[in-house]
Amino acid sequence: MFLKSIHLRQFRNYTDQKVEFKAAKTILVGNNAQGKSNLLEAVELLATLRSHRMARDRDLVQEGEAIAQINASLERKDCVSDLTLTLRSHGRRTVALNGEAVRRQMDFLGVLNAVEFSSLDLDLVRGGPDGRRSWLDTLLIQLEPVYAHILQQYNQVLRQRNAFLKHTQDSAFSSQQSEQLAVWDAQLATTGTRVIRRRERAIQRLAPIASNWHSSISGSAENLQIKYAPSVPLGENYPQQVEQAFLDKIQQRAIAELRQGTTLVGPHRDEIELIINQTPARQYGSQGQQRTLVLALKLAELQLIEEVVGEPPLLLLDDVLAELDPYRQNQLLDAIQDRFQTLITTTHLGSFDSQWLDSSQILLVKAGEIS
Repeated sequence: MFLKSIHLRQFRNYTDQKVEFKAAKTILVGNNAQGKSNLLEAVELLATLRSHRMARDRDLVQEGEAIAQINASLERKDCVSDLTLTLRSHGRRTVALNGEAVRRQMDFLGVLNAVEFSSLDLDLVRGGPDGRRSWLDTLLIQLEPVYAHILQQYNQVLRQRNAFLKHTQDSAFSSQQSEQLAVWDAQLATTGTRVIRRRERAIQRLAPIASNWHSSISGSAENLQIKYAPSVPLGENYPQQVEQAFLDKIQQRAIAELRQGTTLVGPHRDEIELIINQTPARQYGSQGQQRTLVLALKLAELQLIEEVVGEPPLLLLDDVLAELDPYRQNQLLDAIQDRFQTLITTTHLGSFDSQWLDSSQILLVKAGEIS
């Protein structure tokens, strides 16, 4: 797939900016806080309807404006698609495909596929489990767009069940309230099971690919394992078994949940374990070794999406080369070549050899304007 153009209106610090992409590799050069990352964020939003910067829609709309719009033209093997995402500072976002409004947002997902690799991703190893869950969920949305709807359903039930637990916290529990909680339990188990089973399947597919990349980058010196550790025992991963295990676990934690007024069981508590040479990666080795791991994860994402979708996704590299030593930079740049359309942000061109610079489109970004 090839992103032919993108047009940003009132988005972040871009008032009205159109960019035509002319090469497989585009390098966006500029000082910090000029808008380089904002452009990549716009592409990421079109691919996943999520921002890794966890921004609210009103933060994406230029101050003093009611709406922001991202429009892009994408060429795939069999068609050219026009994508439009409209963000509102007060109100719901809307999406359109080839000029036609799309009612269900999951029908918009999967048209454009992209993998974002930013300096924030280096916290995947060191940070808390919520960052790893968010990373896996974003990948799953691209592999299986219906997952966005499944995750939304689970989060909605979770919010409502938490509100109920908060409301009944520290009060005498009536039989009516007990029946009402049983209804929430059943809904949580049903929606949560769908999330858990898909996450498990995704990790099963991703883990061997990431392990191969990691072995290649580390010169076979280190062995990477990725394990999904749900808060509910998986067993054979059959829906009825997982659902029953979910309900059993809820019963085990019932008193603690009522006392704390929050849900203690479910996918929102899951962990993705990253293990190098039998040791948890966050406790293992140097910053460089942790970066090798994240690089392997990102290359595995690219490969898995390509296998599932049948076309190479876009690669968005946000200020990440400066964070990698020359050896890991070369590993990444060699893996890319011209296989993926790549958008790279950087403050200077020193990281690139002349061959890369000669084959790249170079754009200067300054104060929300691109030349």
